Amino acid sequence: MKLSIIIPVYNEKRYFEVLLKKVLDVKIPLKKEIIIVEGNSDDGTKELVKKYEGKLNFKIIYEYNRSGKGAAVRKGIRAATGDIILIQDSDLEYNPKEYNKLLKPILKGKTKFVLGSRNLGLETWAIRKYDHGKWYGYTINVCSEMLYLLFYVLYGVKYTDPQTMFKIFHKDCLKDITLVSNKFDLDWEIVCKLTRKGFIATEIPVSYKGRTNEEGKKINVWRDGPLALWTIIKYRLVFV
Repeated sequence: MKLSIIIPVYNEKRYFEVLLKKVLDVKIPLKKEIIIVEGNSDDGTKELVKKYEGKLNFKIIYEYNRSGKGAAVRKGIRAATGDIILIQDSDLEYNPKEYNKLLKPILKGKTKFVLGSRNLGLETWAIRKYDHGKWYGYTINVCSEMLYLLFYVLYGVKYTDPQTMFKIFHKDCLKDITLVSNKFDLDWEIVCKLTRKGFIATEIPVSYKGRTNEEGKKINVWRDGPLALWTIIKYRLVFV
């Protein structure tokens, strides 16, 4: 079996190669296919990505008209030839060393869909804590919990962290599913559509080191929050 690791990257010169080394170093009982989708960075990231052109088990996709993280991930999924898909952000908020425990329930045949939960096993729901911008972190935490509750009410499935980046699933879960989201709403679209299709995820606790917008985080609560809200409602009303 083969694991396709999809890494969307945009303006991550500081973290990209550190992250990629961690991905390469982790030992898993599967072949690895690393798909990097480069979003036309202007900070030198693109030049770092070019070093991996032509290397074994690498696929490089360049975007010249960047549409967002969701669009990049969708391009990676289309290019994937692996049996299992894993989405990995190009920053260091999530640790590749946790791949094995995330893959374990899939490889044992217990599930076809896994979410790496940042909340599971913690004594607090406030997973985002910043030395600077405490109100920013609090706002995101509260908004996230409201979205989780709405998802539970509409879909009848209670997840502790449905919008986690760490989503791992058999590629055949996407049979007859068309993903269309271009931005961070893709995280919700995947969960909504797989849930509607009957794939209930197994949640595995993962570590998380959140960063602020000043540190390079690109999600915007005022822009992406309403988009997430609409995505949850939309895919309960219509399945596309």
